[in-house]
Amino acid sequence: MATTIPVSVLNLAPIRKGQEARQAINSMVDLAQATEKMGYQRYWIAEHHNTPTLVSSATSILIKHTLEHTNSIRVGSGGVMLPNHSPLVVAEQFGTMATIYPDRLDLGLGRAPGTDMKTANALRRSQYDSVYTFPEDVNALLNYFGPEETQGFVKAYPGVGTNIPIYILGSSTDSAYLAASLGLPYVFASHFAPRYMEEAISIYRERFQPSQYLDKPYMIVCLNVIAAETDEEASLLSTTMHQFFLNVVRGTQSPMQPPVEDLESLWNPMEREMATSMGSVTLMGSKGTIREQLASFQDNYHVDEIMAVSYIYDEDKQKRSYEILKEVADGK
Repeated sequence: MATTIPVSVLNLAPIRKGQEARQAINSMVDLAQATEKMGYQRYWIAEHHNTPTLVSSATSILIKHTLEHTNSIRVGSGGVMLPNHSPLVVAEQFGTMATIYPDRLDLGLGRAPGTDMKTANALRRSQYDSVYTFPEDVNALLNYFGPEETQGFVKAYPGVGTNIPIYILGSSTDSAYLAASLGLPYVFASHFAPRYMEEAISIYRERFQPSQYLDKPYMIVCLNVIAAETDEEASLLSTTMHQFFLNVVRGTQSPMQPPVEDLESLWNPMEREMATSMGSVTLMGSKGTIREQLASFQDNYHVDEIMAVSYIYDEDKQKRSYEILKEVADGK
C-alpha cells in the first residue's frame, strides 16, 4: 500500500559557494515558488545568528519577503528562537503579517538561541536567562493572538484575534513535554539532532492533553532528503550535506560546497562519525528507494507530516529532489 503524507519544507537559507547574500535570498524565494507549485504544505525558514554561511538571521523579514513572492503555500518560522525576542514584538510582527496575508502564516517556536553564547548575550532581551521563561513566553503569544476579551492591558495590535497557529520545536525531550501539556503541534529536529527523536515522539503522544488548538497530537518530523534519478547520483549529491555537517563539527565557516567524489579525503574517522550521526535521519536515493525508506519510517513512527531539508548544491537538482519526495508522499 502506498504511503501518503503531507510534506513541507524547512530552509536554513544557506549561501552556496560562489553566491553573495542577496543571491542566497533569491534562491530561498525561488525554492518557495517551486515547492508551492508542487503542492507542498508549508515553507518554514530557520533563525540563525552570527553565521556568515546562512542568511536567516532576520527570520520575520524573510518570511514576509517569501509571502510577498508566493500565493498559497503557508510560510512560517522554523523557528523564532524566543530567548532572543520579546513575545510582544513577535506578536506584533506576525500579527501584522497575518493581517496582510491572512491564513498563510505559521509560528514555530524554539527555546534555543540559535547561535553561540557570546552572540546569544548580544541578542538577549534581558539580563536573566530567558531560556527558562520559554513556557510563559509561549503562553503569552497564545494569548496575544487570542480574542480581545481574554487580553490583559498590553495587547498586540495588529495581532489580537489572528489566531496564528503555534508549533513547538524541539531537539530534545524537554519541548515534547511542553507541547503535550499545552495541546500544541510538535516538530522534532531530526535533521540535525536525531538522538532523542523516538523518545520525544513517545512522550508527546503519551502525555498529550487536548486543547482549544488541537484535539489530538500532531507530530511533524524534520529530516534530510536527498532524492535523485538513481541511488548513485543521490549518494554523490549527499556529499554536500556531509560537508555541511562537517562544517558544524569543525566550527568552520565555509559556504555550501559542491559535491565531491572522494569524501573520505576530507575528514578523519572521528569527524566522519560525528557528521554522519547528525545526518543519520535522511531519506536518500532514487524514487523507489525513497518510497521504501519513507514507508519504513512511517511503519515505525506514524508521523502526521514530514518536513524536509535538502542540502543540495545544484538548485535544479534540489528542486528535483523535492519533486521526487512529493510524488512519493502522494503515493505516485
